[in-house]
Amino acid sequence: FTQIGTINRLVNSTETIKTDVLKQIDLVSKYLFVCIITMCIATFLTAFFYSERYKGEVLESINIALVCAVAMVPEGLEAIVTLTYSYAVKVMASQNAIVRALPAVETLGSVTVICSDKTGTLTQNIMSLTAFVTSNARYKNDVDAADRVPANFVRDDSYLKDRAVQDLKKSGEQILADGPNNPNGRRGHDPSFHFTTDSLHTTDQPNQAATVGSPDDNFPVKQGESPTREWIQSALSCGVLCSKCVIGEGGGRAGEIGNPTELSILRASYFAGMDIDELKNDCPIVAEVPFSSDYKFMCTVHEPAASDNAPDGKLIAYVKGAPDRMVKQCKYQAKGGSAGEENIEAVNEEYWIEQIAILSSHGLRVLGLCRAYIDKDSVKVGDNLGADFVTGRPEGKWLTMVGLCAIMDPPRPECVQAIREAHGAGVRVAMITGDHKDTATAIGLMLGIVDEKFSEAVTGPELDSMSDAEIRACVLTRNVFARASPQNKIRIVKALQAEGQITSMTGDGVNDAPALKAANMGVAMGKEGTDVAREASEMILADDNFATIVYAVKQGRVVWDNLRKVLLVNTPINNSQGLSVLLGLLVQLPNSPISAIQILYSNFICAVTLGFVTAIEPAEDGIMSIPPRQVGKRLIGRFLFLRIIIGTCLLTGCVVGSAVIVTTSSRYADLSDKDIEYRMRAVSFNVLDFGAMSVMLSARFAYNSSVHPRAFMGNPAALGSIAIVTVLQLILTYVPGLNTFVFSMDGMDGFMWGLVVASMVIVFVVMEIEKAIRRSLKAKGADTDDRETPFFTDAAVQPPGPDAMKMPKGASKLNLQELNH
Repeated sequence: FTQIGTINRLVNSTETIKTDVLKQIDLVSKYLFVCIITMCIATFLTAFFYSERYKGEVLESINIALVCAVAMVPEGLEAIVTLTYSYAVKVMASQNAIVRALPAVETLGSVTVICSDKTGTLTQNIMSLTAFVTSNARYKNDVDAADRVPANFVRDDSYLKDRAVQDLKKSGEQILADGPNNPNGRRGHDPSFHFTTDSLHTTDQPNQAATVGSPDDNFPVKQGESPTREWIQSALSCGVLCSKCVIGEGGGRAGEIGNPTELSILRASYFAGMDIDELKNDCPIVAEVPFSSDYKFMCTVHEPAASDNAPDGKLIAYVKGAPDRMVKQCKYQAKGGSAGEENIEAVNEEYWIEQIAILSSHGLRVLGLCRAYIDKDSVKVGDNLGADFVTGRPEGKWLTMVGLCAIMDPPRPECVQAIREAHGAGVRVAMITGDHKDTATAIGLMLGIVDEKFSEAVTGPELDSMSDAEIRACVLTRNVFARASPQNKIRIVKALQAEGQITSMTGDGVNDAPALKAANMGVAMGKEGTDVAREASEMILADDNFATIVYAVKQGRVVWDNLRKVLLVNTPINNSQGLSVLLGLLVQLPNSPISAIQILYSNFICAVTLGFVTAIEPAEDGIMSIPPRQVGKRLIGRFLFLRIIIGTCLLTGCVVGSAVIVTTSSRYADLSDKDIEYRMRAVSFNVLDFGAMSVMLSARFAYNSSVHPRAFMGNPAALGSIAIVTVLQLILTYVPGLNTFVFSMDGMDGFMWGLVVASMVIVFVVMEIEKAIRRSLKAKGADTDDRETPFFTDAAVQPPGPDAMKMPKGASKLNLQELNH
């Protein structure tokens, strides 16, 4: 097979999984069908054998049975379920999460593990100067700063002071092998960082070597203070002038030209307040040694600026390159990174080598910045010098080490909070990247992905050597997967699924498509992603931001909750209509308490209007503080079933009870039978629909009390639907002709409205009492979410069998192309 053919085969051979909601809707429909048929038969038998009005009348009994059946069929349920999905899709799209299939929204709510790329998703995809190390101090740079001030740099000698924990006992060569300065680059790719380190021979006593060579706590500034703009310009001028890069407009990426690593120094200088163009004009270039991967440095010779304090008759040579090579060419070091011959001292090679090891262990790219003075007559303007100009000097070592630039692609600030929120919701976050192990671990620590429980990273080559059983165990103890291939991504997905996890997988490349298709929720990148990846996914991130995934997970949970709330509103309304017909026959009412046209109105208008409120409910407080929904959990669990039964009984009892009161009340004894029937239906109709409002108000919050102003806040549709239904009820009740001729009812007096209000209060109070009892049980540790109740979990949902880890034929060929992230 060709590479494209292999990918096509893998994508097409991966089974698309049917979501829980689709299964549960099918299950609810089956139960409703059985209930409706049962009620229809019971109504027919009651009417034919028991009712005084229909006794022995076959056609009349069938007619009243069909009225019961029509009453219980939830005609508007399908529309409301679709509306719930589509509204969630609209909300998510407004937050840059584009869902390609409506049912996939619900899958997000049950996700237990999010597997994410690193670059651009968890990180900013902008190489940034994070720290600058001098002979006696460390400066932390605020990579998220928007203001152009020197205060972005702060002296913090504790920042990245020691090696990363995982590298404490490693040699320099071992640190180099796992870090971003490795000359081999990322797996399967040429290194994008051209100033890689060839070797790193550290001492046996790294702590002693890390001791600063010139321990002056106050030079050039004290701990916690920011240096001056002049000092920053002097320290970073090598990175600015010894560069062919062009910074983007306003320090951004638009219009920038050059290597991302080198641009990071220009960007940090720009935001520290330096005028880069002015500096280049003040220090015109005289000659240069162009960069070459053979010697991994570049050198430019400049006319000195007044602030450089250069001796008369001298030019300044700036050399920027691989730090290990720079140290070997240095005879001096700049005390505190400051300019001037008075601040030059003998170089401490062991110190600088250990600093390179420390920074590398934290996953940082390292660049060495050096300078030296040379005679003006030693070079001519426009000379294109060779490497010997730096490495073949007669005097041997001659450069002055100014400092080390520590560079990385920093995490997105919003992702830290998003991952914390995901952890609070019981969702694991795993990072899968093609980058080096130490870089991935460092980013994982910053993001909170790496912790005491998931403290170690694993590499793609290590995964390749594992058996299926070993990789299944590995994915439960590792959150960081470095130097991974697309084949590794598929195995990780399958291993997680084999362990009963619901996985979300991100990807952007063509070779990510099979893993996206295999995951329960494939998420493609909108900015950097390929069309193939988008086609294989269920959701697209328009902003390529991990925080958007966590937001989508939250909305997925909202969808599940809202579907349950829709069932809680619609099902009692429909059930009570049918039961009212049956119960009316049992108590020997003169006719059905509600007519067929009233039933159709309540189904299509009232139930849909009130159900719409719960379909678009915002997230309840605490929705992201509970674990993900159990796989196979049924939409209607014990307590929702109980609430539906309570709502049904309350509405049915109030409808039939108010009908009995009206038909037996002495105040209407003088009316004709027809007038009494019309009034009975008027009060029953209004009790049903106004009682449904009480159900809706209570159903808006699954656990939180509705006896609170929040019942009328947070969702404008709540008040809107109440107003619409109220106005329609009044029109249908009092407009002449419409009430009597169409809806078979008459206007209502104060007594009848009293029955309506009393029914509303009864329904609302009883349902809130049930909710309060449930809150109390939950506070005592009771299983009110049916997490431990097998009966309310789909028994058909079983963990994948022994073939769960079987790779599709041809998947190994995906190693021809590796991850870009």
